[in-house]
Formats: sequence, structure tokens, C-alpha cells
Amino acid sequence: MSTQMLFQIQLVLGYVAWLLCFGAYGLPWLDSLDRMAAQRAIATLHSFRFFGLVFLLPGVVGPNLPAGFAMFAAYGDFATGVLAILALLTVRVRPLFWAFIVAFNLVGMADLVVDYYHAIQAGLPEHAEQLGATYAIPIIYVPLLMITHIAAFWFLLRPSKARPESSRAIPLPSPQP
Repeated sequence: MSTQMLFQIQLVLGYVAWLLCFGAYGLPWLDSLDRMAAQRAIATLHSFRFFGLVFLLPGVVGPNLPAGFAMFAAYGDFATGVLAILALLTVRVRPLFWAFIVAFNLVGMADLVVDYYHAIQAGLPEHAEQLGATYAIPIIYVPLLMITHIAAFWFLLRPSKARPESSRAIPLPSPQP
């Protein structure tokens, strides 16, 4: 089997596995949280995207990793990670928190889409061995990032759920005649 075929099969299966896991465990859990807590959980995951700078480390990636892909992927991830960290740091300043939530999700999703474009343009699947130790990032980590960006936008755009009856004030008993 070719390198390109192996890469593409693993990428698709990465999405399938994460969608199954997220659908069974992640989404129900996030849906049980209030809107802010769900966004904080997603931001916490994305706060580790500074790790994308590893695409720039010689010896970790192959010397022939396309520079256009590596630079954009590294700095796009870094920017997303910093914005997610800023969201977490500003949780007590609601307008700023929500601005950073929107910003890290817009930047992060755009980064992933443009990374896919650059990877296709550069023929990365045919030369996946150049990813070296970072091979797991697009196969395992990126599908989860894309799925959680979509979930974050879902939670941002859907109407707020009414609080369950149990979380409202306890009604006073009516007088008995």
C-alpha cells in the first residue's frame, strides 16, 4: 500500500474514531454543562495547540517537509493556542472571554482548513514520512480539534437551553384548606 493511501486511510479512520468517541462521551458531557463551562472545556483542549510549533523543529520533522505547510501549520496552531489560553485567563471578564472564544475558534478552524489545503497542494500525503515524529498530529489530534471546533460553534450558535426545573428556585408549598 502506498504512503498516500496509508495516510488517507488513517486520517479518515481518525475522524471516524473521534466522532464515535465524541458522540458517545464528549458531546453528552459537554451538553450537560452550562454554555460557559462547555466552552472552557473546549478551550482547555485547544490551549495545547502551541505544540504545533514542533513542525518547525529540524530533526523532529524531515528536512523535506514542505515549508509552506510547516510554517502556516505551526504558526496557525500557535496563534490558536494563545487565543485559547487568553480565553481561559479572562473567564471572569465575560465579554473578553466570549471574544477570545470566538477568536480562537475562528482562527483555529481557518488554520485547520488552510492546513488541509496546503497539505494537498504540497502533496503531503505522498510524503507523509517527512512528518517524522509529528505524524500523529494530523492523524489523531487534528480530527479531534476539528470536531471540537464544530461543537464550539454549535454551542455558540444554538439558543440557550432553559434551566431544568430542579435548578430553579424551590416553589413554596401552597396552603392546604
